[in-house]
Amino acid sequence: MDGGTIVKLIICIIACFAAAGIGGIFTSKAISDWYEGLKKPRYTPPNWVFGPVWTVLYILMAVSVFLVWQEGLSAQGVPLAFTLFWIQLVANALWSYVFFASRSIVGGIINIIILWLLILATIIASFSVSTIAGILLLPYILWVSIATYLNIGIWMLNKPDKEGL
Repeated sequence: MDGGTIVKLIICIIACFAAAGIGGIFTSKAISDWYEGLKKPRYTPPNWVFGPVWTVLYILMAVSVFLVWQEGLSAQGVPLAFTLFWIQLVANALWSYVFFASRSIVGGIINIIILWLLILATIIASFSVSTIAGILLLPYILWVSIATYLNIGIWMLNKPDKEGL
């Protein structure tokens, strides 16, 4: 790898983990003083699972967008895949703010459905540029599908008991 390639990879990794860090800031306080008190759907993973899973997913995401970028920003399909990636990454961090910091379960559902659609669009666009880049995002959409189930389940289990949901 030449210097420019390494710089691109580092930028992708830093950007993805910056989004993770922003999400973590919004999430951390709300876990103990709000989220723990919510009723959760069956098959909710234990809290300790989320950190390692998201770490792996952010690495896969960084490599995926790096592979797209490596094709050249003017190459066919790259501008769309590259742009969609960054939009979905913002939506990803925004979900943590909406759900945890704002404590809006319904807002979280709306955000996560939009996020899921953006991830799907990013996967499709990435596949048109690099098969590997598209494949690397498949675990991400699977995990966000699980998160969508959890978000909707939390809403269903808590809506009669809580105001403002």
